[in-house]
Amino acid sequence: MHQEAIHLYENRLRVRVCGIHIQDKKILLVKHRALQEEGFFWAPPGGGLQFGETLSEALKREFLEETGLIVTVSSLIAVTEYIQLPLHAIELFYQVIVVDGRLIQGKDPEISEDNQIISGVKMLSLSEIQQLKQENYVKHTFHSILDNVQVLELLM
Repeated sequence: MHQEAIHLYENRLRVRVCGIHIQDKKILLVKHRALQEEGFFWAPPGGGLQFGETLSEALKREFLEETGLIVTVSSLIAVTEYIQLPLHAIELFYQVIVVDGRLIQGKDPEISEDNQIISGVKMLSLSEIQQLKQENYVKHTFHSILDNVQVLELLM
């Protein structure tokens, strides 16, 4: 269990924005250490809104922090809810378009250098995502939107 991150997010409702960037039939995903159990998960770049920040501003900031890429925010694709107490989040998934930057493995500025939860950034195809059955892989709410017609059309 990742105590530092759990302490930051526990016992409060969090609104998160996530960006779906698809290029050459692959989707950009960030590898994270799981928070409540051993293992890891892959999810689109994104994170929590800060007070006074618009959804678009938050997504642009999170994308830059986690990937080094500058994006424009397009249409809303899906909304999911994650409840696994003490964590509770509403996640809004938007399609994004990369306009600048260089892909890097970024950081979560809310978490100390020694406890970073981001451990990779990669473009993955639908078949590669479906094969993520490695030991200690934890499914993320992102997997529930893979059936979304808009996402599937872009990945096929």
